[in-house]
Amino acid sequence: MQNHRNAVQKIAASVQHYFKRREPFRIYHGSTNSTRQTTHWRESTVDISPLSRVLKVDTNARTALVEPNVPMDRLVESTLKHGLIPPVVMEFPGITAGGGFAGTGGESSSFKYGYFNEIVDSVEMVLGNGDIITASDKENSDLFHGASGAVGSLGITTLLEIQLMQAKQYVKVTYYPTRSIPEAIAKIRAEIENPELDYVDGILYSKEHGVVVTGCLTDDIPDSAQVQRFSDADDPWYYLHVKEKTLGSLQPIAEYIPLSEYLFRYDRGGFWVGASAFEYFKLPFNHFTRRFLDDFLHTRMLYRALHASEQSRNYIVQDLALPFSTAEKFIDYTVDSFGIWPLWLCPLRQSRLPTLHPHFPETEADGQTLKPMLNVGLWGFGPAQHDKFVAKNLELERKLREFRGMKWLYAHTYYEEDEFWDLFDRRWYDGLRRKYKAESLPSVWHKVKVDPNAQKQAIDGSWGSWALQFWPLGGLWGIRKAIESGEYLTARNSTWKRRDGFSSSR
Repeated sequence: MQNHRNAVQKIAASVQHYFKRREPFRIYHGSTNSTRQTTHWRESTVDISPLSRVLKVDTNARTALVEPNVPMDRLVESTLKHGLIPPVVMEFPGITAGGGFAGTGGESSSFKYGYFNEIVDSVEMVLGNGDIITASDKENSDLFHGASGAVGSLGITTLLEIQLMQAKQYVKVTYYPTRSIPEAIAKIRAEIENPELDYVDGILYSKEHGVVVTGCLTDDIPDSAQVQRFSDADDPWYYLHVKEKTLGSLQPIAEYIPLSEYLFRYDRGGFWVGASAFEYFKLPFNHFTRRFLDDFLHTRMLYRALHASEQSRNYIVQDLALPFSTAEKFIDYTVDSFGIWPLWLCPLRQSRLPTLHPHFPETEADGQTLKPMLNVGLWGFGPAQHDKFVAKNLELERKLREFRGMKWLYAHTYYEEDEFWDLFDRRWYDGLRRKYKAESLPSVWHKVKVDPNAQKQAIDGSWGSWALQFWPLGGLWGIRKAIESGEYLTARNSTWKRRDGFSSSR
């Protein structure tokens, strides 16, 4: 812990320096799972990238002390050694614990446990004036609640205490084929009422083919059962496997997946975003090409390539949470307007209000419990022309509001400031900023807002950005930078996918 304390003291001193000079600053984490273009400023930057260790796993209390830049795969590897896992694990291995807390981390267990921040018991934070404090439900509780989803705009998270639960060897998944959008939505709504389930999500491949997937943790599997894995280059991509298993079936299909393989089942292919790389380069999309290019098709490499190539400026990556009652009409709109398939469906338990997470203030019959929401993952190519891409995103934001939904703030966000604060409680948020000396930090709106004019000027004013618009220069540059990052080695060397590990003993 002493190394941690020294690192935090250094961060606090740096923040205090900027605070005394009344100089704004940015925070450098070392990695990102946002799709907005990012710039690492060498000046006026507080570097917290070294905070990347799991400091302690307490098997009695079932908690883990984790620094903010610990990615999900390293966290799971550390806790599985003790037979424990976090109740909510982001499905991309490179998403960090701090990112899950400060952002919105909703996964297939979030119908049961809520967003990732709901499994955090306490956080250590450096405030905007350099003070170091602890926040929890019992101490500085208003900050603890407000900082989740605030994308680091209320202070710098330097340590998290995360809840753990008993792990089991496998997840028994059941695939329920559906033959219409309303059938899929209704099936998800029914399944989240089942207290025996640990995981629920769904994939819509078309209007006529969807699959609702439920999961139960288990140590027991039939002797005749075949264990299905997804992490090796020879294994299928998860979404393609599910599609093939259910394409001609009307009956539920069950199979068993080792726990860690289930948690990171979408890593290869980045759900299905990796298929877009084949489309971009005009390459055949088959088992041989996916196997040959496997190193490039894990999420860490895909994010590196997406940012370096600047293809995120014309690629739609949005998670959109809606009331169940309006989800069908919204999906109909996205199909007609974007034509993007597949779509991801993920039920979400809401956080208490006020919040910076997606929310909808409608309660169940008890007048207290907020109704669940349904997330729609919309990921695919948008218009290639910058102005048309921006117009399409603005249209999406208008339609989302029409259907009483809200977007996650990791992606392109075009709301003007007044529009943004129509969605959230500004008085509550500004009160926290004043109370906890965060006004020297960029506000949440300033951090997530995309300025289309500035973006266009940046493209026109840089020959490099201008050149990356032309096929295949952007893609080739993205591949080069991804290789230089060495991120492919992280996937190769991950111990969670070892066939002789905790989750693969069969």
